[in-house]
Amino acid sequence: MSLAQPRRVGMFGGAFDPPHNAHIALARAAVEQLGLDELRIFPTGQAWHKSRALSAGEHRLAMARLAFAGVPRAVVDERELRRSGHTYTVDTLRELQAELHTPKSPVQLLLVIGADQAEALHTWREADEIARIAIISIAARARPTGAGGTFDASKLPAGRLEPVELPPMPFSSTEIRARAATGAKIDDLVPVAVARYIEQHHLYRIA
Repeated sequence: MSLAQPRRVGMFGGAFDPPHNAHIALARAAVEQLGLDELRIFPTGQAWHKSRALSAGEHRLAMARLAFAGVPRAVVDERELRRSGHTYTVDTLRELQAELHTPKSPVQLLLVIGADQAEALHTWREADEIARIAIISIAARARPTGAGGTFDASKLPAGRLEPVELPPMPFSSTEIRARAATGAKIDDLVPVAVARYIEQHHLYRIA
């Protein structure tokens, strides 16, 4: 009797403050290029590596649901927002593995990250365990303005790598927040529904 082929489930986390068109493009590319059966989208809770205060979780969750609604096989998962204390990727991967993987229905987890995140992955909590649990899927795309350097695979812990190819999309959530703060147009950078949500809730406006 042949063994069941594992379901391929991707994990794509981020502040999504706000989610923008590059996030959507990466999600679509990951599903298509990696042959994912499901892509879990995780708005982060209290991110240990973020020096600034994030927008309220309820807003980031709502924007993520709006932004990724049209991406096939993408599911927004709010567990990191419900978790108390700092949010760590390794904890979420362990939870997913425990919930989804059985001998009769195996699961292969894939961690989908950008090249800038990949460069810092060796500093994440239990980076070796992350690489053991999940295939690391790195998106090759242009970085936000001002970022420098190139991705060095030697900085990653040992593990399998699967790239995701993307065209250059050199803009960032930081730029979008700055534009929204002044009331500038942002619907060329984020999905229309997200731009409308930001306007309706007066997010990122300078008090």
